[in-house]
Amino acid sequence: MKHVLPYLSFDGTCREAMAFYQECLGGEYYQMTFAEGEGPGQFQAAEDAKDRLLHAALKKGDFLLMASDAMPGMPFDVGNNVAVLLVCDSDDEVDSLFEKMKAGGREVMAPGDAFWGARFAMLTDRFGINWMLSHEKVPANV
Repeated sequence: MKHVLPYLSFDGTCREAMAFYQECLGGEYYQMTFAEGEGPGQFQAAEDAKDRLLHAALKKGDFLLMASDAMPGMPFDVGNNVAVLLVCDSDDEVDSLFEKMKAGGREVMAPGDAFWGARFAMLTDRFGINWMLSHEKVPANV
């Protein structure tokens, strides 16, 4: 495993929140809207969600904060809007950790190849903690 970092979720206020965090913390800021993430064979965002952020990252030295707006059609609950992102060394590690960690918990998204070039999965463990597992196959912008 490479590292662990917090992943924040918002309900349409990700851009505003990340701008605030950048103002407070400094660093380089990157963002991608749902519309920018659309493509053939991939998801299509609802018209009213195209300007929401699919991915945002704030990086300063070794510090990295990642976030997004809730995906269209997914419920958003304050209090459950933080996940722990495990950046894995391989696809096999994503799959293995997913199987182990979902025991007694709930599968949110089974491991699969994501359009942004990663093996990705999401689950809520038996203690109610939200986890994201990712193996980046291509270098990420941030």
